[in-house]
Amino acid sequence: MGAPSHVVAVDQGTTGTTVLVVDGSGAVVASSYGEVAQSFPAPGLVEHDPEQIWAGVVALVAEALDTAGLAPGDVAGIGLTNQRETAVVWDRATGTPLHPAIVWQDRRTAELCRRLAADGAGELVSSRTGLLLDSYFSATKIAWILDHVDGARTRAARGGICAGTIDSWLVWKMTGGRVHATDVTNASRTLLMDLAGARWDEELCALFDVPTEVLPSIRPSAHVFGECTAELLAGRSVPVAAVVGDQQAALFGQACFAPGQTKNTYGTGSFVLQHVGAAPPAERGPLVATVACTLDGAPTEYALEGSIFATGAAVQWLRDGLGIVESAAETEALAASLDSNDDVWFVPALAGLGAPLWDSSARGMLIGTTRGTTRAHVARAALEAIAYQSRDVLEAMAGPGYDVGELRVDGGGSVNSWLMQFQADIAGVAVDVAARRESTGLGAAFAAGIATGLWNGRDEVGALRSSARRYEPRMGHATREALYARWLEARERACHWLPRS
Repeated sequence: MGAPSHVVAVDQGTTGTTVLVVDGSGAVVASSYGEVAQSFPAPGLVEHDPEQIWAGVVALVAEALDTAGLAPGDVAGIGLTNQRETAVVWDRATGTPLHPAIVWQDRRTAELCRRLAADGAGELVSSRTGLLLDSYFSATKIAWILDHVDGARTRAARGGICAGTIDSWLVWKMTGGRVHATDVTNASRTLLMDLAGARWDEELCALFDVPTEVLPSIRPSAHVFGECTAELLAGRSVPVAAVVGDQQAALFGQACFAPGQTKNTYGTGSFVLQHVGAAPPAERGPLVATVACTLDGAPTEYALEGSIFATGAAVQWLRDGLGIVESAAETEALAASLDSNDDVWFVPALAGLGAPLWDSSARGMLIGTTRGTTRAHVARAALEAIAYQSRDVLEAMAGPGYDVGELRVDGGGSVNSWLMQFQADIAGVAVDVAARRESTGLGAAFAAGIATGLWNGRDEVGALRSSARRYEPRMGHATREALYARWLEARERACHWLPRS
């Protein structure tokens, strides 16, 4: 038997899990996908079954390897990337979850965050973590489970409880309960990690009432966490060699390794991340600071992030909610059928607005309609809104001096050529579409391959990235700025619609 020649990437997301088998050229030779069930026990509450997620991972890894015609011995390592802020708490002895996983979308702890903010905790949280005091992140979710499961706090004090994000749960299961660990990217999304020191912060843990004893150890992203068990790879001991939060994995998969390099992933929402180097950003404006994918033995690296809540979701709403398109792909031809938007604007604040405004009271708005407005105008306005919201984040990055020279893009929206050209035009930057759309899974695969020696560092995996197409700005400066100013007017009208939550 020759040396292992492939890596397996497990991309565990909010609505599904994808497994990729990647060869030494960076090509995806096989993949598998399974949906993840969400439950909504009450308005604002969103949960997963951690055991169902694990069972899906086991089945999908076997399926992908079978499709590729590979044996476990052909696998150099496993890379894991995951939805970042979803919290799991389980029994250390039995591995049984104490409660369903609380998903990042869940808002049950919003009132607690408001109380902490009213008590003046916001500045401490922001300065220490680079994040906002919000129930989006993991700390209050972990505390809620400990408070609402009988005996959980007593068991936690005795060392009988493990807690963490989805990655730490899966690492625990992959290693048969031998390893309770997370990586720096996921730890940086909890509200419990000192961003500069990349370690759990005792003051923050006390603030959120999360005992440090329940938390996983923090390790680099590209790092051998442990050996997987027989349950996952039919008895073959293969290293779990990388753990990376999903958006940081996409940044790595897009080969954004140098300060200033920026990516945007167009999915249900959009996430713009910019690498800023080996020190936390001195200024971040209305964005959050986070840790970038970090290699074993290397300094911790950092990124700025802007989260946009509804981009692809707006197009899905046109299809499923309004029924004015049959598929997302149809929007491209509809947008191109018009010479302009005829002053029709759509602000897709369907769940409030994320970065840079962070206005949970905003609501969606369609404005400028007349008797001459058609479904083509609405479709075009939805696509334009995706690009305008992305420029909003790029403008926020430029505020503290982080200008963007090129935007590397991936995700479902990146196949829409009208949208990509408009993005280049309205942002005034070149838009480079990755040839491989699976940047998130590839980022985890590349990190695992580096950790196991399949590739010799970032330069080698960076050379594996290629472009499908590049879009250069064609719109004149005056037109660009006039359109963007009009967008800002529309966006402002959608803000503060509800009392702030």
